[in-house]
Order: sequence, then C-alpha cells, then structure tokens
Amino acid sequence: MNSEARSSRGSLPILTTVLAVLVALTLSGFGAGPAEALAGPSPGTYAGIGFDACSAPASNVMSAWLGSSPYRAVGIYIGGVNRGCAQPQLTAPWVSTQQSAGWHLMPLYMGLQPYCTTSAKKYRFTAADAATSGRAGADDAVAQARTLGLAAGSTIYSDIEAYSTTDSTCTTAVLTYQSQWTQRLHDLGFLSGFYSSLGSGVRDQVAAYDSAAYVRPDYLWFARYDGVATVSDPSIPSSYWLHRRIKQYRGGADETYGGQKLNVDRDQLDVAPMPAPTRFGDFNGDGWSDVIARQTSSGSLYLYSGNGHGLPTMVRIGTGWNVMDSITRLGDFNLDGHEDVIARESATGALWLYLGNGAGFSSRVKIGLWGWNGMREITPIGDFDGDGFPDVIAVESSTGNLYLYPGHGTSLGARRLIGTGWNIMDELVGIGDLTRDGHVDLVARERATGDLWLYPGTGSGLPYRVRIGTGWNSMRDLISAGDFNHGGTNDLIAVEKATGKLFLFVAVGTSFPTREQISSGWTTNYRPVL
Repeated sequence: MNSEARSSRGSLPILTTVLAVLVALTLSGFGAGPAEALAGPSPGTYAGIGFDACSAPASNVMSAWLGSSPYRAVGIYIGGVNRGCAQPQLTAPWVSTQQSAGWHLMPLYMGLQPYCTTSAKKYRFTAADAATSGRAGADDAVAQARTLGLAAGSTIYSDIEAYSTTDSTCTTAVLTYQSQWTQRLHDLGFLSGFYSSLGSGVRDQVAAYDSAAYVRPDYLWFARYDGVATVSDPSIPSSYWLHRRIKQYRGGADETYGGQKLNVDRDQLDVAPMPAPTRFGDFNGDGWSDVIARQTSSGSLYLYSGNGHGLPTMVRIGTGWNVMDSITRLGDFNLDGHEDVIARESATGALWLYLGNGAGFSSRVKIGLWGWNGMREITPIGDFDGDGFPDVIAVESSTGNLYLYPGHGTSLGARRLIGTGWNIMDELVGIGDLTRDGHVDLVARERATGDLWLYPGTGSGLPYRVRIGTGWNSMRDLISAGDFNHGGTNDLIAVEKATGKLFLFVAVGTSFPTREQISSGWTTNYRPVL
C-alpha cells in the first residue's frame, strides 16, 4: 500500500480521546518511566508515541513493553464487521489491567466500509444506507465499549479505509456515514474519532470542516507513512482538531522490548480532553447545548437538540405558549440538575418559573406578581451576586434603569438598581464568565449603532463596558449558547434577519470574530427563546 494507506493486515492505531476529566500523566518521547494508573475516559491526555497491533497483546507482553519501550499508548480494535483479527485477550479485565498499569487505550471500530473502498474489506455501506449504517455502527461500537468497561466520554474511532476520490456520490456517502456516527455517539455519551488516509477520508473531512450539512468528528487520526513523527501536515489547517490529532506514520514492523516481539504500526499522538460538558444551555442533559424555540403561529415550544455542530433533531416540549410575551432560559434556578424557563404572561404581567425535567416541564411556580409588564429584556444572567443561585436582570421601559432580581431557587428577592440609561440597548445576553475572573458578565447590543458591548460583572454591578463587535443590527434573537462546541468558552447564537439562517458565534477571548451556520429556516414564525 502507498504511504497514505493502512497496513494490509488491518492493524491501525487507535487513539481515543475524551469528553470529560482525567488526571493522566503526559509522557513524551523515548525513555519514559513507569506510568501512573489511568482512570476515566480513554485515552486521556497524552503527547508522544503509541502503537497498535492487529490483536491486543497478552498482558505479559504489555507489561514487558511498559517497562522497556518508549510507548505509552496502544490501539485496540473493539469491534466491527470488518475487524480482521481475533481478540482473545481483549476483555474487560484486560482493559482494567492495562489502564491500571498506565496505558492510554485507543479504541478503534472497523465497521462497514464505503462501497467505493480501495481496500479488500468485504462488508460495505451504500449511498442509500450510509446514514442508517453510521448510526447502527455507533450503537454497536458503544455496546462493545461498555462491555469492555471503557468509560463514557471515551473517543471511539471509526476506521474508514482509503476509497476512490473520483466518485463524488461516494464522498457524500462517507461524510453522511461519519456525521451520523458522530451524532449517535454524542447521543450515547461518547466522543467521535475518524481514522482514514490523508488522500481520501481526511481530505474530505477537512473540506467539510465548516459545513453545516455534517457533524464533524471530535478527533482526527490520519495515516501517512512518511516516517515523520508529527501530528502536523500542510493539508490540515493548524486550527483544525487542535490537540485532538493522531498520525499513523509507519506501517507494520517488528519491534522487540523486554524479550517480547510484536508487529506494530507506529503513531504520534497529541490529544487532550475536550472541555467538560456544562449544564449551561443544556436542556436535555446530554452534555451538549441546545436551542429552544417557539412557533409563533401555533404557540408550540420546541427543543432543538445540539450536537456541537448543528441542531439535527427537534421535539415539541410544550403547547399554548402564545399567552406568554417573554420567554427566557439558561438557568437551573431551583438547583435540581435541570435547566428551567422563565416566562411572562402577557394578559396579567405575572412572571412564571417553569421547572424543567430534561424532556419538558414538570410544574410551574409564580415568581413575579406585579410590575413585570413594565419591564423588558428579562434576562437570566447566572449567579451574578455569588450566592449560589441564578439571578435575573431586566430593563424598566419607562426609565431605562437596569435592575438585578436575586434568585432564591423558586422565588426572586427585592430588586436592586445596577445601571441607568439602558433604553439604548435592545438585546441583552447573559453570557456567563466570559472574562474568566470569577464573575458572570453581560453582552448587550446598542440599538442605534448595532455595536456589541461586553459588560464585565463584578458581583455587585457592571461598572464599565468594552466594545467587542460592530454591525450586529443585521442579526436578531441573540442568545447565549453555552459552550456549544465544547471549545472551552461560552458562545453566542443569532438569526440573520435577511436570510433566516442561524449562526453560531464562537468566542475567542472576549469577542466573537467568526461565525458558523448551524441551521436555516428561522423565519419570524420560529423564534429562539432568548
């Protein structure tokens, strides 16, 4: 095979990476000493070399290599109809033993291959069944991972062997298969990896990186047999899959350590966990931020489940919401582990707290009895005053005064003035701690200019502001997205007025310099809950 293809024996490193936390030893280069025990999602944090063999080596071989080889990561083929070798050693006790010894395990799944594969793999998916095959493969991969005792949040790599680059229909089928694989893994609490040759699968994933049509994999493993131990390549932009890469840089060769010989492929790893999931913006509790929207024609409320790259599914979670003229979210107000919604009843001005249960609302509690018809931009801001409960801010229409309403679980305390002159603002967004100083912040849009301003919170007020954007009058319905793509920052979502496209604005520091379309069709009949 050429230098960008897999070893013909089907061995391939697999590096798993993680969704949550993991205290792991970062080992790099040769001569590393004994590793400490690893726990949590695989593979953890690791920068250095790894190997994979067609079959998982016996425990005595693993022990010998741990003591005298430079390797600290090992790829394991956990399943798939095209898996080439028997795995008599690969059991839950084996996995536990190797993790306890300090090995970073890299799960790989050799499932169906595209119909245009240039490999000899027998079992294949077609353009017609690519989506269902991707989801079914993910279901089986997670079942195998759980049987082996691999923790939720582990990364499972889909091995897609080299395929024809002249068949555009096949390219679409591969992207569809991998997109559905990724989406389903997210649904099941695991992360998605993609292994392929640099010239086919990786090329197409790079081209589709910013496409709203597909859910990109969380981690990338590319094969290029040039003998260079690096995770960089000119064909992959440096900002893509940063610290989420593995390169297979040498094919099968015999190596002996501690008197034990193995035929292995060699890999270079630079992997780190994705930022841990946050409840901020995650209504259904699957670890990914969601969007809630009201259909104005019917009054129905819909949950659009996020997957880090788009909003592929929707489900109705309420009816009759047209009696409300203000609906806001992004807060677990009663601290029961589920995100809640606050709404104002247009006829009475009463403010209601709807207690979420992950699939809808279990009950509601009246938390505001009077005066709320005189308020606008009713905005959950998070725990502004630092007492452990999320709070609410709102602008008084007649005066332009900005008030803080301290949250007390299922009630609001006496309001406190924290700003004046706020009638010049027409969009307020509680963005979380964007400045990373321990206090939640506020983003606001100036009505006349379209300028976007950041107001860093201090715990007692909003003493100054910084302009972080211009031209935002082209957008409507600005909402906080939480950490939508698990990039480690809280992001913004907004609808473009002219097109009805929904865009994700990813935070870089304290600004939102770039945007990515994540949905379309957001006419005025569908309004995101702010």
